[in-house]
Amino acid sequence: MSEPALLQIYVDADACPVKDEVVRVAERHGLPVHIVSNSGMRPSGHPLVRQVVVAQGPDAADDWIAEHVMDDDICITADIPLASRCLEKGARALRPDGKLFTKESIGMALAMRDLMQQLREAGDVKGTNPAFTREDRSRFLRELETTIQAVRRAKSL
Repeated sequence: MSEPALLQIYVDADACPVKDEVVRVAERHGLPVHIVSNSGMRPSGHPLVRQVVVAQGPDAADDWIAEHVMDDDICITADIPLASRCLEKGARALRPDGKLFTKESIGMALAMRDLMQQLREAGDVKGTNPAFTREDRSRFLRELETTIQAVRRAKSL
């Protein structure tokens, strides 16, 4: 029996607060990581990390990830439309705060995103995302580990 394809991790990196955590977990499992951004970032130098700098422009990093992500890969993103595109390809999508996007939850997440955008445009809602907390980081690390283990179990069946 042949070895299952290697799980890869894709990071929508421009505003991602957990890049270092992703690399640490990936290193423990020997998994390749693609850090995708619109701007140059400090090079990692880690042999498992591939830094991808895409052209400037809206959704360029998202488009690159959506084009390359495959079944059972993991995408780290807070971008709901990108998460939806990854789920459509059979990949897993995990927010930096540790909340997993699922096929069951993505429709509501897209609808809420659209509603909030309309309310902001109408001036009815002003706001920013809540601050990233230590608990968010811990939840992310737990969920990333759980997701990797779940993918590996599914691939070994």
